[in-house]
Amino acid sequence: MKFGICNEIFEGWTMEDTMAYAAKTGYDCLEIAPFTISNYVTDISAAERQRVKDLAAKTGIEISGIHWVLVKAEGMHMTHTDASIREKTAKYFVELVDCCADFGGESIIVGSPYQRNLMDGVSYEQAWEWATEVFKDSVAHAAERGVTICFEPLAPSETNFVNTHTEAIKFTQQFDNPNFKIILDTKAMCSMGKPIPEIIRESKGEFAYYHANDENLKGPGFGEVDFVPIGEALRDVGYDGVVSVEVFDFEEGPEVIATQSLANLKEAFGV
Repeated sequence: MKFGICNEIFEGWTMEDTMAYAAKTGYDCLEIAPFTISNYVTDISAAERQRVKDLAAKTGIEISGIHWVLVKAEGMHMTHTDASIREKTAKYFVELVDCCADFGGESIIVGSPYQRNLMDGVSYEQAWEWATEVFKDSVAHAAERGVTICFEPLAPSETNFVNTHTEAIKFTQQFDNPNFKIILDTKAMCSMGKPIPEIIRESKGEFAYYHANDENLKGPGFGEVDFVPIGEALRDVGYDGVVSVEVFDFEEGPEVIATQSLANLKEAFGV
């Protein structure tokens, strides 16, 4: 397993300083939220994409991928009643694949709760059909560019579309494409009514990314979630991907969040 951290934690920092601090702290990877560079990935130039890729290589840190991909990208919605909006969203996901690959990343994390919520009068079955159509082209393109799109089950408090690992797995499996998997997120799994290690084991082979955080929105080890059995479950299923620190409460500041989260994970995982 590799350890990563999300760059939006370092709010206000340059990309150079963020990468340097993450590498110095001992992280293997950096996960990029595109909105920290531009509201739309289509506005991130080829030169800037290459600069990010080159900077990572120079710093000695990998770009694991991108997440928060529809934040600030206004006008996107994967289950909207307006077909033109769904088509626009589908095309944008193709653009996201290219941006991720151009950065040198391999994973796209799709949470985007607001951009998938069912609108009034839309059935779950209809939303499922529309969302499936939205992902069709980007999943095919992801295979061409060596990127894996990871769909994230989220808590009912965040979205009313795909709340469990079983739903997310069913959604991704219909494509029968190894470049469309799910992501498991610690905070989100706290809402699923099962022990997290059990969810991990039930998702064996179906998840390609892991977010480490706590139900209290802070980093791993900053709350009540026990990461020792989580590490054991990840090893049991043979997971060798990225375990990335994603935090929503930045109270402690980026330096403390980054250093303590990694120390907590290494201690819990016995590495």
